[in-house]
Amino acid sequence: MNAFAYLVNTLFDLYLMVVILRFWLQLARADFYNPFSQFIVKATHPILAPMRRILPAIGTIDTASIVLALAVVVLKILSLSLIAGASFDFGTTIIFAIVSVIKEAGVLLFWILIIRAILSWVSQGSNPFEYVLIQLTEPILSPIRRIIPPMGGLDLSVLLLMIGLNFLNMLLAQYVPFWAMA
Repeated sequence: MNAFAYLVNTLFDLYLMVVILRFWLQLARADFYNPFSQFIVKATHPILAPMRRILPAIGTIDTASIVLALAVVVLKILSLSLIAGASFDFGTTIIFAIVSVIKEAGVLLFWILIIRAILSWVSQGSNPFEYVLIQLTEPILSPIRRIIPPMGGLDLSVLLLMIGLNFLNMLLAQYVPFWAMA
């Protein structure tokens, strides 16, 4: 992959993470006045605001964010296809976009869990960034804690979720054709 393709791929992936975080912040009902949340909102609002007029939310599901995430992946694939001079198949691209968004959400969850675990060792809990991470991950971690409560002050829920995410990633890489490429 040449340097320009690397740059295009990285920029699209970073913006995809921001769009997924926007969707996740709304789904978790996180504090939107937090500085980190404000960055996410400001980075996505210019595109999402007009899209929301056309695509209304379905309950708590922000359909405009989902469509934007898929559009970011489709534009990434189109851009990389143009750079490489390869053909572009829209049907395959849509399937690949869905797989890519799901996989990127899992990767994002994995890294947020890593960051949250590291911050729990060094932070005193008053960091606004850490507060948003807690709001994002607590709905996922609390059911695990009900099954396996913290033992001796050691919370294993993060570790168990990370093992589960890696297992799911490996399992899907075996059975979903586009999973390993996404």
